[in-house]
Amino acid sequence: MQDDPKKREISNRRHFSFRLNLFFFVTFFVFSVLIVRLAILQFVEGPQLKEEEASRGSKDVLIPPIRGNIYDSSGKAIAYSTSTQSLYYTIEPGSKEDDSKALAARLHGVFQKYGDPKQALTLDKIIKNMDLEYRKNTISVPRRIKSGLTNEEIAYFMEHRDLYKGIEIVEESIRYYDDDTVAVQLVGYLKKFENGADQTKTYKGRDNNEDPLMRYLGQEDVGFDGLEMMYQDVLRGKNGLKTYPINSGGRIIGPPVVTKPEKGDSLYLTINREVQLATEQAILDQIDYLHHTSDSSKRQPMARSGYAVAMEVNTGKVIAMASMPDYDPNVWEGGRISPDDYNAIQGISLNGTIRQIPGPYKDDKEVSKLPSSLVPLGSTQKPLTVLIGLNEKLFTTSTTWNDTGAFYYGKEGVHRVRIGNAKGHAYGLLDPAKAIGKSSNPWMAKMVGNELYTRDGAKGVDIWDKYEKMFGLGVLTESGLPGESAGFINYYEEMKAGSAQSALVQASFGQQGRYTTLQLAQYTSMLANKGKRMKPQFVSMIKDAEGNVVQTMKPEVLNTVDFPDSYWNEVKRGMSQVNVAVLNGTAYSVERKTGTSQQVVGGKIIDNSVFIAYAPADNPRIAVAVVIPYGGFGADGAAPVARKILDAYDYEIGMNGVPKKPKTTTNTAVNTTTGTESQSNTTN
Repeated sequence: MQDDPKKREISNRRHFSFRLNLFFFVTFFVFSVLIVRLAILQFVEGPQLKEEEASRGSKDVLIPPIRGNIYDSSGKAIAYSTSTQSLYYTIEPGSKEDDSKALAARLHGVFQKYGDPKQALTLDKIIKNMDLEYRKNTISVPRRIKSGLTNEEIAYFMEHRDLYKGIEIVEESIRYYDDDTVAVQLVGYLKKFENGADQTKTYKGRDNNEDPLMRYLGQEDVGFDGLEMMYQDVLRGKNGLKTYPINSGGRIIGPPVVTKPEKGDSLYLTINREVQLATEQAILDQIDYLHHTSDSSKRQPMARSGYAVAMEVNTGKVIAMASMPDYDPNVWEGGRISPDDYNAIQGISLNGTIRQIPGPYKDDKEVSKLPSSLVPLGSTQKPLTVLIGLNEKLFTTSTTWNDTGAFYYGKEGVHRVRIGNAKGHAYGLLDPAKAIGKSSNPWMAKMVGNELYTRDGAKGVDIWDKYEKMFGLGVLTESGLPGESAGFINYYEEMKAGSAQSALVQASFGQQGRYTTLQLAQYTSMLANKGKRMKPQFVSMIKDAEGNVVQTMKPEVLNTVDFPDSYWNEVKRGMSQVNVAVLNGTAYSVERKTGTSQQVVGGKIIDNSVFIAYAPADNPRIAVAVVIPYGGFGADGAAPVARKILDAYDYEIGMNGVPKKPKTTTNTAVNTTTGTESQSNTTN
């Protein structure tokens, strides 16, 4: 049967109409989707896409900040940073050492021809800076060859770049330290952020800061000790920013837009440069004297180090803080140090006035034969011992006891211990002041240590500990310096190993605690100001890059000990009776206490020299503490250093607030030789 043509035509027309309608519907739907998508792109995603376009059209490069400076109290720079152009060298893989040395010789020639003669480098120094033996860096790390390039040097290397493979000129901030090495360990040093600092608790995560101006950079130098670390956030400043326009291929197509780095704030220290330098030299001179004096009774060939702190008694301002010997902190130039340089400063690079360090030593075996920077107080404990006895009503200011030269404690025939005086002296009838003046060990042991035990038993140790901590011994000084030690108390250990009686008796004359020199100075200032424990201050004010004062530090009293004036006066009277020949003839009055602390080191008993003083006696301004490990008697080993510090303070600042130094002179030398060789009859 054949189909009807008309029906077929009608059917075809219907199918065509359906397909045409379907085509128009699909076309309408597609255009509707496109219109909606375009609307979304324009009104919803448009701003984000514009940001992406801008980011793809530019490239940001962070510029490390310029670090703020550190000045002494007179405004002289101790540590300072400058923005400079530096020449770096990267060792190319496969290059030979001879090729690098040949390059060094060519660089030497260029430096001589175009460089500043004041910053001239020897060929050996250039080769050392290249670090060809990889003692500081791996092969891929650029080595800083020279900083402070002249315009002529920069122009030459830019023009002849192809002739010097591995050479690059970098704009950076360089840290310089005073050539006189002023308060080196207090100031601290810098290390590269990526060279271990990024893994420390202080700096971890700072390279991920969302604010690009505050983000730490790998090659950035950061404080790694001392004030450089303590005031890192103040000194650092903010990053700069270079924004380069780039094309779709990522190539730079124009000059950058530069946001200059913001320089950090600067510190103005309480340290007086001249007093500090006099303190440092006094310690070195005294060590040399102890090594070479013709007086065999004073000669101490094993004395290697010395520590001293001078602190104003009413403000807490630290005028001098010396840990000697010191070193040149520029050895950390570039934030890295070679093993040879590190070995040379090992034992002295940290601040021995606030923590335990070994001091200089020849080898690891010698460390066990030398005392550390923390030694027992010895007789410098006795002023506090008398105050404890008076306040605990163990005796009065008029109480006397006959010092026959010895005091015994412990059971007869079982464990009898004798406490005697230095050189076997017997001082006779002593009141509290005379006991301090004569430095009687038996008096302190009998009248304080043993009496406290007799009255309170084991609780007496807790009472003793309370007073020690009230005077800053066995607790932090709260200076804020990184790594500060609270010292080491031993009387609780002695109570466990021996008895409470032994702990208190031994502690009474200074043999049951090892404390820092800064703690000693803080304690001495409390004797001077009658009970105010001042927070040590190292910074007097902070200024911004324009010289505006941002912050001024104020004295801070940590705690107050309230004793009757008669107690303080009794101690003062006792300290005035301490015979120290080196203090004879001073233009100011001095209250003082010598100390000779004994330790077992390397299997033998040694004498450490300790000395504290404050001046002027009637209106105290300055407190001084000096420690010379292995220095012998306090009057012989440490007191001469204190005399020179006090003289320097009087000359530069003035015991009455008026410097002895003539206003018209620039000579800051101080006659510090008085009394060094004098005989001392003081018993410690």
